[in-house]
Amino acid sequence: MTEGPTREALLEACAGGDRAALRGLYQTTAPQLFGLALSILRSREQAEEVVQDSFILVWRHAASFDRGRGTAMAWLARIVRNQCFDLMRRRGRERPLDPAVAETWEDAAPGPADVASQSEAARRLRNCLDELEASPRQSILLAYYEGLTFEEVATRLSAPLGTVKSWIRRSLIRLKGCLER
Repeated sequence: MTEGPTREALLEACAGGDRAALRGLYQTTAPQLFGLALSILRSREQAEEVVQDSFILVWRHAASFDRGRGTAMAWLARIVRNQCFDLMRRRGRERPLDPAVAETWEDAAPGPADVASQSEAARRLRNCLDELEASPRQSILLAYYEGLTFEEVATRLSAPLGTVKSWIRRSLIRLKGCLER
């Protein structure tokens, strides 16, 4: 049995824009990196998100890998570890709202949906949303109008998390272009 390219060689090929090398690197390292993320975050969904986001960073910054400073796996693990800690810091700043306090709040002002539906900008946004394909449009509506997380949108649409993230990102770019016309 012949061995394929080393992780270091795959990472260097990624720096040159080789998508097949990124795929190979992912296939050979993702299970270990997922295990690392899972051990830090203790959440399967968050660990999956971190690994996916980490490989986006790997693709963008592969050129900064230096064999002389360590192994490819150590470099990849550092990225995943840092992403985990960044996620934990962001989530730590999100304080849950005390339901008892929330129930005492009353807001007589019209809600955001009421105000938006009456404006010209809302009409333009609706027209731009209508230009999107069904699944990407649905993912945007669930995320922004219903406040669902990427994971919740993926579950609701029975779609992979990465696909939902891509739909939302590309749809936001298309919406921005449409609204600027």
